[in-house]
Amino acid sequence: MLKIAVFDTGYGGELFADRLEKELPVVEVIRVITWRNARKMEEHPLAARKLTEESLRPYIGNVDLLVIANYQLSITCLSYLRKKYPNQKFIGFTLKPKRIVKRPTIILTTKATTKNLAYIAAAHALKAKTICLDRWPALIDDGELTDDHFKADLEPALGRVAASHFKPQQILLACGQFSECTPRLRKVFGHNVRIVDSFDHTIAEAARTLRLKR
Repeated sequence: MLKIAVFDTGYGGELFADRLEKELPVVEVIRVITWRNARKMEEHPLAARKLTEESLRPYIGNVDLLVIANYQLSITCLSYLRKKYPNQKFIGFTLKPKRIVKRPTIILTTKATTKNLAYIAAAHALKAKTICLDRWPALIDDGELTDDHFKADLEPALGRVAASHFKPQQILLACGQFSECTPRLRKVFGHNVRIVDSFDHTIAEAARTLRLKR
């Protein structure tokens, strides 16, 4: 049986692994979730790269595919890992415009992700507005995100966007945990706004990489 290791530092990786198991039941999914290193990885790209490599080293060469199910770590580490370990297949989450419809877009993410030049370039290419929701990942991990947090964190930010006469047609969820919020976000934005995460196209890329049918 083919083996796919899914790496993340939080609940978003668990959500992605669940979806991967459902979509590709012919593979064995190995979850590599390093919760304790999440804060350290946010401090500096070199720290993120070092800790990611340390976490993945036991699996490099021992699985058919490694998936970095984290936007910040994909941006920071994916190219480095591919160059250093050319015989191991790696994929990760991405906001590359060629994979995303170009339309008025809001990106929901965290500050740690926005600090990277690759994120800045992708957001600029999409002419997207960014809303950082830094306390949401931990709240989602603990099952404590409530409607009050939506009102306190998201509604004021959307008010500022509306004041600039920007009308979004697409919401990109650039944090794995935010996929858990899709039903509530749908209520906020309505059914005419497209909500996109990286789960579907990353699973499709995994299937192509391993030559599997979905």
